[in-house]
Amino acid sequence: MIEIGKYNELRFTKKTEAGLILTDGEKEVLLPFVNAPVDAQIGDNLNVFTYIHSDGRIMATTETPIAQVDEFALLNVVDVTEQGAFMDMGIGKDVFVPEREQKRPMQIGQKYVVYLYTDERNDRITASSRLSDFIEQDEHDLEEGDEVRLLITEESDLGYSAIINQRFMGLLYHNEVFEDLKAGDQKTGWIKKIRDANKIDLSLQVIGFKHILDLKDSLMIELEECGGSISLGDKSSPEDIYNRLKISKKAFKKAAGSLYKERLVEISDFEIKLVPKAR
Repeated sequence: MIEIGKYNELRFTKKTEAGLILTDGEKEVLLPFVNAPVDAQIGDNLNVFTYIHSDGRIMATTETPIAQVDEFALLNVVDVTEQGAFMDMGIGKDVFVPEREQKRPMQIGQKYVVYLYTDERNDRITASSRLSDFIEQDEHDLEEGDEVRLLITEESDLGYSAIINQRFMGLLYHNEVFEDLKAGDQKTGWIKKIRDANKIDLSLQVIGFKHILDLKDSLMIELEECGGSISLGDKSSPEDIYNRLKISKKAFKKAAGSLYKERLVEISDFEIKLVPKAR
């Protein structure tokens, strides 16, 4: 069965004036010559992306779309009409966003995170910026400390909303983010806390005791490579710490505190340095 809006492996059965005819054994699909491999032979299986053309035919392309159906992605608006907006998805066919599926009115030249799905009425690839309608609300198997893939969706007063593993929604709090984020950014993150009603707090820092051990080693290496001292201490700003070490101030203080308890470093307001015997 051919899945519209996704990759399909189809057999090349014949050529026409318009291109190659591919089939799954039941339906035929046209792959225009402009997108066809020049060395394709009848009988070959080709991995192609399929979509519905404006005339209703199933078409195929070897171009790489920015996203497939059932995925969230950042796309650019290339046209707006009274009925909706059209977004560039990286192939010869733009994707339509009906007016009713726009969380806010879209504008040409702006980028928005959307979800791609097939319209049940005509099987055409369609997009929506009403992301919450497509987020999984069921119980999940995520655990605190898990490493996850994040897609930043938008900024709010609390922080940044992010889609987790293309399935769930979570939040990065402003006071725990030390870099500029924008919609569409893809990041590696970690599950910080799972609250009531499956609300998920996220972090861009590794969570857990192992992280502190790793940070201790990294901090010792940084100190040794910098001649035994770094201009960061208890009163350094979170931004200065992140810009230098790419970790939060809280994580820095935990790692530095552990090294201090082991009498490996001395810490002042704006400096941490190795004690003589640790050099």
